[in-house]
Amino acid sequence: MVRSPGFEPGIISLEGFHTANGYRQFNVLNQTRRRPLNVDAVNGSGDISSFLDNLDWKQYSDWVYARYAVTYARIILPNSRKYMYLMMDVRQLDILKPTIRNNVIKSLIVLSKYLGISNQFKDSLKNYGVKLHKQDAVESFLRILKASDSDILEWYVKAYDAVRNNERLYLSFCRVSGIRKEEAINSFNLIIELAKQNKLSEYYNKELNCLMHFKYPKLFLRDTKNVYISFLPESLINQIGSSQPLTYPQIRKRLNCNNLKVRISELRDCFGTSLLQHGILEQEVNLLQGRIPVNVFIRHYWSPKLTELRDRIFKALEPIDIQQQQPIAMVTMANQKYQNRT
Repeated sequence: MVRSPGFEPGIISLEGFHTANGYRQFNVLNQTRRRPLNVDAVNGSGDISSFLDNLDWKQYSDWVYARYAVTYARIILPNSRKYMYLMMDVRQLDILKPTIRNNVIKSLIVLSKYLGISNQFKDSLKNYGVKLHKQDAVESFLRILKASDSDILEWYVKAYDAVRNNERLYLSFCRVSGIRKEEAINSFNLIIELAKQNKLSEYYNKELNCLMHFKYPKLFLRDTKNVYISFLPESLINQIGSSQPLTYPQIRKRLNCNNLKVRISELRDCFGTSLLQHGILEQEVNLLQGRIPVNVFIRHYWSPKLTELRDRIFKALEPIDIQQQQPIAMVTMANQKYQNRT
């Protein structure tokens, strides 16, 4: 379980090594004794220990939250603190459990950027052959095989009936937008905030039936994961605008209380697959899900007509809604059902 961040500022000693579960861990509670550390383990890195010994965790925490999404920051911070000693012995990274190795490496890369020693750290990773694990062809096939038996639509109907009014709208929003769950939370709450201020037109273009996420770069544009636009019917946007804001822990708790797993992220996969099955081009799906690949044609010559793309997207979503009997047309009815039940 990832612990929530909340580090106190100050100097922490790089002491207290112990062995557990077959790999070395750092005991951050031991801040009394100090002894010299072997910095020669990282070729050409210089005295990295001096950077780590004088790290202000409060400033680092603020920097991470300002630069990365909240959910990612909550992974970076505890991993940075727990495994920072591995920056001086990168060979040990290959001994970490596969389930955590990538997150640890990425967290230490972020820490090295903050300290201004990213080139040194990346060189040491390269020198020792430490690489991020990437899904190979067999793993991709097994994922596809597993996804082919997915019952995500059945889960969606059960979850839709189990949660509250605004949470239902959120699930519908995720289902027909295909954006990441954290981005969906930000967008959902932003719609409500702007609607109260009568400024929703700054975000939602009625002529295109499109949310312009790119106008709010702090919320939706990051180094690697972005979202630019989403085509959504005005009826859904208006219902969201008159509902109540929510948080991800709130809806997660509601689902858990109803003995339902949290599978919101799978709605994004279902959205992309459904559009492809209904004739939407791969590059168009990528655009809607925030991916613009490094491709000369895509980045310099591809110029889709957004009104035409919108019409094809809405047409592709129509049979999806009929099959589910849920997302947009049934929202009002479902909300009334909930009110009668409570």
